[in-house]
Amino acid sequence: MQDYKSPLEMFYNWEKETPNKLYMRQPINGEWHHWTWSETGTQVRKMAAYLKSLNFPANSKIATLSKNCAHWIISDLAIMMAGHVSVPLYPNLKADSITQILEHSEAKLLFVGKLDDFESMRPGVPKDTPCIAFPFYSEDGYPVWDDLIQDVEPITENVVREPNELATIIYTSGTTGMPKGVMHKYYNFSFATSNAVPLLGLATEERFFSYLPLCHIAERLLVEMGSLYSGGMVSFAESLDTFAQNLADTKPTAFLGVPRIWTKFQQGILGKLPQNKLNVLLSIPLVSSLIKKKIKSGLGLQEARNIFTGAAPTPVSTLEWFERLGIPIQEAYAMTENCCYSHVTLNDGIKFGSVGKALPHCEVKLSEENEILIKHVALMDGYYKEDKQTQDTIKDGWLHTGDEGHIDSEGYLKITGRVKDLFKTSKAKYVAPAPIEMKLSANKNIEQVCVVGTGLPQPIALITLSEYGKSRPVEDVYGSLETTLNIVNPKFESHERLKKIVVLDKEWTIENNLLTPSMKIKRNEVERLYMHNYSNWYEKEGSIVS
Repeated sequence: MQDYKSPLEMFYNWEKETPNKLYMRQPINGEWHHWTWSETGTQVRKMAAYLKSLNFPANSKIATLSKNCAHWIISDLAIMMAGHVSVPLYPNLKADSITQILEHSEAKLLFVGKLDDFESMRPGVPKDTPCIAFPFYSEDGYPVWDDLIQDVEPITENVVREPNELATIIYTSGTTGMPKGVMHKYYNFSFATSNAVPLLGLATEERFFSYLPLCHIAERLLVEMGSLYSGGMVSFAESLDTFAQNLADTKPTAFLGVPRIWTKFQQGILGKLPQNKLNVLLSIPLVSSLIKKKIKSGLGLQEARNIFTGAAPTPVSTLEWFERLGIPIQEAYAMTENCCYSHVTLNDGIKFGSVGKALPHCEVKLSEENEILIKHVALMDGYYKEDKQTQDTIKDGWLHTGDEGHIDSEGYLKITGRVKDLFKTSKAKYVAPAPIEMKLSANKNIEQVCVVGTGLPQPIALITLSEYGKSRPVEDVYGSLETTLNIVNPKFESHERLKKIVVLDKEWTIENNLLTPSMKIKRNEVERLYMHNYSNWYEKEGSIVS
């Protein structure tokens, strides 16, 4: 294995070389708080010393339940330095999921931080699990970080973890059931980040904006590891209400969005500047450049050199729309199981509808069923306590992603669906829902879409409306959906064409168990909830029903 520096070694480098340089900034009650590399080091070293004083066995599991904040990263580094294994939890989990993960991982301690509604989560924390509350977000009944480390002597040595030591167990968001604990060693983080940072041109003056969950592999790699390996600065969002202002204040040079964020941005722009007017302004050369500059500044992306989208497919029409505004979006594709190291579109080689080429030292091929298989030295060490599932996922050194794809003559990968999401209609024809959903989601009236049809002659699409769709007259929305249906259906084989679009009143949320904590649709749960209505909807008159 090639020798790479570990996350801790990178941290020690900046702590020594640039101690007074700003590393993290976080808004709390509207006021920015700051941590230099040296100040971060003091906090990390003190908490690591406190954790060691608890005399847990080496490589004990220590969990973190918090939204993104400076102490999320500080606690993660302290867990590393103390010789333990981190178990990050989504900050929007239900109590029973918290219990499942804490018990399954055998967590010895839980950091509790920035949360919207901890009281509903508290019953999920086993009574014998000690907890530490982050500063600024103290929870009743738990000792507070600052009080615990006040008189603690910090660790002065630069502790180094071995490349093959287990670094973290990341529980996937579980679209099909119980979350699985993905195990990654330190070498995996080192390999993935050391190779990605120079390829993307990330440098010491990089500015990252952290708002997607740090417990998710994408944010963990880009923001936490990306900042450690580039020496860049991290700024956090305070809340949904302050998101736009915090982003504008940060002016990130690297930014990762998910499809819903790009849709929100688009709707916000169109709310101020309708499409027809925007088209006219963009057609006038001098005015066009001013409009583009104003929109980019309004979003806070005027200095962004790498603008990514990932986690789910982004419609090509959305990518093209932003491209016209001078905002080129780079699609990325990876998984928790491959340490977020697989494919990314570089900003000088964007091909719409593709997730780019394989990253250096990453092999990719397609199975006979066109399933995407990935191979490199930083694949997961397996699912924690789940040998059978591990063996079913990694075979002969290849990670079986479950995604279906196509690789073109230039090596660009296109995701065409999920191998396991195929369903069979009553005509005994198989339908892959993902490509159809992708085409439908270009309609800005649609917020969420799930194409179903097991046992029906033709598939149907279940949708929920976006805020934009809800604000418009019903007849306009239904007319728009019908137009979309007429545009989309001819693009598919006859057995794949939609019979109906069903507009649902009930939104799909994490709270009602129809979305995972990473905002992916739980297809099985949606089907279970609505399947008994399929026949009635199918028989109704009209192509758009509710």
